[in-house]
Amino acid sequence: MQKSNPPAGEPKLVVILGPTASGKTSLSLKLAKKFNGEIVSADSRAIYKGLNIGSAKPTKKEMAGIPHHLIDVVPPNKTLTLAQYKKLALAQIRYIASHERVPFLVGGTALYIYSVIDNWLIPEVSPNKKLRAKLEKLSAEKLYEKLVKKDPEAKKFVDPKNKRRIVRALEVIAATGKPFSQQREKGPKLFDVLILGIKKSPKETKKIIVKRTRQMLKAGLVAEVKNLLKKGYSPKSPALSGIHYKEIIEYLNKKISLPEAVSLINKNDEQLVRRQMQWFKKDSRIRWIKSQKEAEKLVKTFLK
Repeated sequence: MQKSNPPAGEPKLVVILGPTASGKTSLSLKLAKKFNGEIVSADSRAIYKGLNIGSAKPTKKEMAGIPHHLIDVVPPNKTLTLAQYKKLALAQIRYIASHERVPFLVGGTALYIYSVIDNWLIPEVSPNKKLRAKLEKLSAEKLYEKLVKKDPEAKKFVDPKNKRRIVRALEVIAATGKPFSQQREKGPKLFDVLILGIKKSPKETKKIIVKRTRQMLKAGLVAEVKNLLKKGYSPKSPALSGIHYKEIIEYLNKKISLPEAVSLINKNDEQLVRRQMQWFKKDSRIRWIKSQKEAEKLVKTFLK
């Protein structure tokens, strides 16, 4: 149908997605280098300044001179709403394309990715500190019950364990008076998109996660968390409530041992992979690739 075609003049966009620890960063760097590209991050942890090791940001050496965007956008105590992320991402993608370079949208945060490629029409609702403080006192379980009661459809896409996301959904409902699920309508298609997906087998994923956690500790994850807390950032701040940070905070507060924290990180990462794959496996547009060579061939054909 004519309607599904991107508007004339809109750029091509290559998306590289997949669950945590699947190798997106490595592949994106190789492809961006080969096809004169720049990388726009779609990672809800990489947006925070100071969260380097635990968010698995590529180092300057790994970036190898390839421009990266939407990394280190906000301090750890601030929130970047989905509407704000989308606005920034669209601006960067268009800027890259206007300079005759290829934009690569890379990450595992499904909400970020789909807000861009499906042009979600998101209400710009500012954070409500008073309401948030009230909701934060409740457990994720109670909040989820509250959300599903107000909006049964939210069950399909809001993770029951992601307290921050549930609070945000309730906040948007309170501000707009509409169910959260009805506020993700798609606008006109903005880009001609190629979506490449990377995934590993559960066995391989487990091995990679264990190895990566070990590398993070060796690189100074504990010192990074200590430094952030020393700067006065609350353990409850949006940035520090995520995997790799919350477990180390538990260890620093002497609630668990370091081996327990490591075990918890690995377990939570495995659960995250399963949740991310629940999103991605629903999308028939994704070309699941098995090698760099296959990815290069697809990108080359797409860009012609």
